[in-house]
Amino acid sequence: MTRCSKSRLRPIWGAVCLALTAVPLAAQSFSESADVVVVEVPVQVVRDGEPVRGLTAADFEVSDGRNKVAVTGFEVLDLAAPGKPSAVPAAARRHFLLLFDLTFSDPQAVVRAREAARDLVLQGLHGSDLVALATYSAKQGTQLVLGFTSDRRQIDTALDTLGLAKLAGRSVDPLRLVLSQLAPAGGEGGAEGSAAPRAAEASLEAEAANSMSMLSELGAMGAMGRDATGSAQKAAISGLTRSFAGLARMMGGVVGRKHVIYLSEGFDSSITQGTVASATEDPTQDTVSGGVLAADGSMSSSESRFGSTESLNDIEKMLEEFRRADCVIQAVDIGGIRAGGDQGTQRRGGKDSLFQMARGTGGELYENANDLSAVMGKMLQRTGVTYVLSFQPDKLKRDGSYRKLKVELKGTPRGTRVLHRPGYYAPKPYVDMTPLERLLETATQLVGGEEFGSIPAAVLAAPFRAAGERAYVPVLIEVDGAALLAGEPGPALPLEIYVYAMDPAGAVVDFLTQTMNLDVAKVEAALRQSGIKFFGHVDLPPGSYSLRVLVRNGITGAASLRVAALEVPAFAAASPVLLPPFFPEPPGRWMMVREAPRGEAKQVAYPFMQKNQPYVPAARPVVGSEPAAVSLVGYGLAAGDLKAEALVLTRDGKEVGPGTLEVVGREGGGGGGGPDRLAATFQAPSLQPGEYLLRVTLTDGAGKSQTSAIPFVVPAAGRGARG
Repeated sequence: MTRCSKSRLRPIWGAVCLALTAVPLAAQSFSESADVVVVEVPVQVVRDGEPVRGLTAADFEVSDGRNKVAVTGFEVLDLAAPGKPSAVPAAARRHFLLLFDLTFSDPQAVVRAREAARDLVLQGLHGSDLVALATYSAKQGTQLVLGFTSDRRQIDTALDTLGLAKLAGRSVDPLRLVLSQLAPAGGEGGAEGSAAPRAAEASLEAEAANSMSMLSELGAMGAMGRDATGSAQKAAISGLTRSFAGLARMMGGVVGRKHVIYLSEGFDSSITQGTVASATEDPTQDTVSGGVLAADGSMSSSESRFGSTESLNDIEKMLEEFRRADCVIQAVDIGGIRAGGDQGTQRRGGKDSLFQMARGTGGELYENANDLSAVMGKMLQRTGVTYVLSFQPDKLKRDGSYRKLKVELKGTPRGTRVLHRPGYYAPKPYVDMTPLERLLETATQLVGGEEFGSIPAAVLAAPFRAAGERAYVPVLIEVDGAALLAGEPGPALPLEIYVYAMDPAGAVVDFLTQTMNLDVAKVEAALRQSGIKFFGHVDLPPGSYSLRVLVRNGITGAASLRVAALEVPAFAAASPVLLPPFFPEPPGRWMMVREAPRGEAKQVAYPFMQKNQPYVPAARPVVGSEPAAVSLVGYGLAAGDLKAEALVLTRDGKEVGPGTLEVVGREGGGGGGGPDRLAATFQAPSLQPGEYLLRVTLTDGAGKSQTSAIPFVVPAAGRGARG
């Protein structure tokens, strides 16, 4: 069985995550990084059908081609370990692609198969597993409905519609991580009295109508493949192999182990295997002009008897693409998924073709799989422990070439299997990637949540109280202009910005994406002087979030991902809240860009105000030897004297010493639920150049204390604000 590894551009840098208390903040500083190619090789070790636990890096040997390489990184993911795994490496996470065959399948079997797939996702898979959904039809080819995500609500929506155009509007999410905007867990509002039964009845009616519409749509899309015979069937198989080969090549760019759950009734295997000799044929038959002369004098195609060599070659080329991309096909014969006594119609030879695809990639064929979790239980169990071995290849050309891999276990006991992919692809130049490959790469980076970056960027986000249950969360992104222009910028530079807020379960609660086409001739001077400062927002209910912010040069592919924790308080609870300290910047430093209007959301009042004047806070505050102006924003602070304290820490959380924080003005607040805005000054202690953390503690008139924090930078002598 082939297993996963992934070659990817992964940065080596010294960024340190700071553990903060009571931090309603997402902020990151500029960080320089040197791009180094790190190849991550997920490995599974199985003995007697059970995963082998307790291995270390010293137990493995890795060969890149003919050369043994040093293992420079080692991580383990054990899905049976108690508690939730933290910081799961992307390469260790199992990836499941639900691939519905709409051509070589009966429509009713497809509808039933989606329920079996839904049960697998909701009950059989681990919370760290990522799931994507795609469909295949002869009419449309392979369509990616939903990218790899841990958001079970979005997967449920994707299964409801299977991406059929008449049944679902296309998502506005370019990365296909979000198909529909759903209310947070528990919903917003609720039904009262007799409204709940009426809503349930309406839901059942809508589901029935949806199923009927889906059956009609599936029937129209799959008729050609199911009803075709002879040369048309051969052409249909050729179309499938070409489309699946393209899917496999695209999947080669996805980090982690990929299991393709292929839900189909299979194609007629007689096209590739031929048919058994008829009783009317003479064993001493003669071959005439490529045909077979039967006893009754009729001619039959030798291809129909012995199978199509061309089709067999197409299938083998397709399977080789899946093997190289480390995709294992787990074929599910959905002709065996029946309701009650319904036996349906079995496709002739379909089971054989499904077995061929599964066996050719190291997977298995599953039959009568109403309960996929149960029948796939052994596969799920033996893939429950993954060892991720990392190494740095020497003199690797970034040409997308394929390189062979070999992983061995020292002192292997009898019956032990070491499962890994046979090779990996060198990084491919961004310009050579297809749009779908770029989409999957970007989505994988965001979902994986591992920071990287060749473009220095900084992010600041903080929640402000708004009407309704959701907070208004402005997101400020500072992008270094010189790095953005690196290379050979053309006349237009597309700057791509992606902001996704994910809850602890991996669900995308809100997102923002925007592409800005910059006229280089007009903005180059301003960019090289500083860069771009983007102002956008997301709307979030109370809770804890991981904010993922990715910026990319759409021409060169140079990008950076910043990940930050964000806590949105329950403002309605009336408990005191202190937002992070904001350092107002002088105007004119950045080329400012504001998000484009989206949806029907009403314009929200600009949140950063002091003395009735707007200001723009720094995402990466630079603090020198002179006192710096600071704006403190709080909610629910009691009237009376305020006491403010400042403590400076190193990046790794060690105390450096107190600073001087003096509150010089207060406005707003009161009983209306609005914010308290405090004008203050901060004087840092004597510090060496570098990055630090400012932690502010504010005690209100009732003696209640709140703490918040923000990183800041002390520049070297003679260096400006960019540091």
